[in-house]
Amino acid sequence: MAKKGQCGRCAGLCCRYFALPIETPETRADYEDIRWYLCHENVSVFVEDGDWYLSVKNVCRHLSQEDYRCGIYQRRPKICRKYKHADCDSVPGEYDYELHFTCDKDMDEYIRVKFDNNVTEKRAIRNIKRRRA
Repeated sequence: MAKKGQCGRCAGLCCRYFALPIETPETRADYEDIRWYLCHENVSVFVEDGDWYLSVKNVCRHLSQEDYRCGIYQRRPKICRKYKHADCDSVPGEYDYELHFTCDKDMDEYIRVKFDNNVTEKRAIRNIKRRRA
């Protein structure tokens, strides 16, 4: 577990990206939208505990590149104040993402497997089409 003094030995890992929750994709079009995000540099998408997130690697403008300390520590945003040392990015070990997409090709492959190779999904679509005919 991370300890409070650990920040003094850190390079500000938690200040080098932000992650925002996004809606869970349901349709092929939803996944295509996410693929568009992944066409951009320094963007990834991950799923953690069933929730989807867009992660953007972008260093906080207040992170000192000399000593990696916060330049507005006393006035830092609430999200920074709430960050727990137990969640520190410098704690050894990998993240336990259910899914992690780092580029549009990753998502393209996932879309193909999910929609084009899914026999159950194809049958359901065929049945819907038959009912409409």
